[in-house]
This record gives sequence, C-alpha cells and structure tokens, in this order.
Amino acid sequence: MRDTLFRLEHTIAQRVNAPTDKSYVAALLAKGRGKIAQKVGEEATETIIAALSGSKQELTGEAADLLFHLLLLLRAGGVSLDEVLDELDRRDGVSGLLEKAARAQSQE
Repeated sequence: MRDTLFRLEHTIAQRVNAPTDKSYVAALLAKGRGKIAQKVGEEATETIIAALSGSKQELTGEAADLLFHLLLLLRAGGVSLDEVLDELDRRDGVSGLLEKAARAQSQE
C-alpha cells in the first residue's frame, strides 16, 4: 500500500505546475487549500454514505477518492506522506485513549 500512495504523491507533485486546463490536480491546487479542504469534506461524506448504504465496491471507490483528495490537501499544506506515516508509527502501540488524552492536555 505504501508504494501506491507514494506513487500517487509523486504523480501529484509532477502535476503541480501543469496547465490548469490539462490537469485536475493543478486546477484544484490553483483554487487553494480551502477548496481542496471542501473537496476532502465532500469525499469524506460520500465515503460515509457508501459505508452505511452502499456496496463494498462503492465504499472502495469513495475511499480511493478520499485518499486522493487527502494527499492533495497534504500537498497544499506542505505535509508529506512520510510525515503522516511517521506520526502513525509514533502512535503505534499507544492506546488511542491515552494518546487522545495526551493531546487534550497539551492543548490546555
């Protein structure tokens, strides 16, 4: 899975400077982080709907759309897939409840 996501991240990076009339990636990036975040929200909603009432195939397709748009949002925010995976590795083996409590304490 990592290879596929890294290839997709690389493809997104290659299309950043493409003409906006030739590349969906370039066109969406040109609209800014707010528009990309909105698209991630839409895809998340579609993924939830598919999870609750769709077929396995629909859920798979919507999840793929969500991952793609999330990678685009990460790119717009200057965050690499490696950084996200490092954070997941850091959390590996840590209770989700403890991790969430630690985040809440650090925000106080």
